[in-house]
Order: sequence, then C-alpha cells, then structure tokens
Amino acid sequence: MRKTHPLIKIINHSFIDLPTPSNISSWWNFGSLLGICLMVQIVTGLFLAMHYTSDTATAFSSVTHICRDVNYGWLIRYLHANGASMFFICLFIHVG
Repeated sequence: MRKTHPLIKIINHSFIDLPTPSNISSWWNFGSLLGICLMVQIVTGLFLAMHYTSDTATAFSSVTHICRDVNYGWLIRYLHANGASMFFICLFIHVG
C-alpha cells in the first residue's frame, strides 16, 4: 500500500525510504528541538526583559511583579527557566 498509493508514496520517499548516510540516526532529531528551545528562550527572555529591573534594590520586586501582576508572567518565567535546562539536555543528546 505504501508503494502503490500516490499520496502515501510521496510520504514514503520523503520520510521512510529517505537516502541518508548511516551515521545520521534518530538522535539527530534533537537538533530541531534545539532550534525550538532556542526560539522559546529568546522570546520569553525578551518578554521577561521588558519587566525586569537590574537595580540591586528593586530586582526582587521586579521578579515578584512579573509573577503576580503581569498576565501569565509566572508561566513565562517558568518556561524560560525550564527551557534553559531542556536546551542543554537536547544539546548534550544531539552532540553525543
């Protein structure tokens, strides 16, 4: 069926029977996850930087402001923190 149906035949040649070198394995898919993690880091970092103040007297207050007063600020902060961990996990798996 996958070699006779016209639509499935295109998908078969693109994904299943794709001629790739033998040293490229499924672990290389973490490269695309790296790109997604990097974009999430950049976007959430920009949103966090809009509300953060780096003054030593008000830095903690600005983080509290982000978590309490900004719409979904707590989610943006946690996505940014956990995205950094996920980025390095994907990096180590992709390189290793």
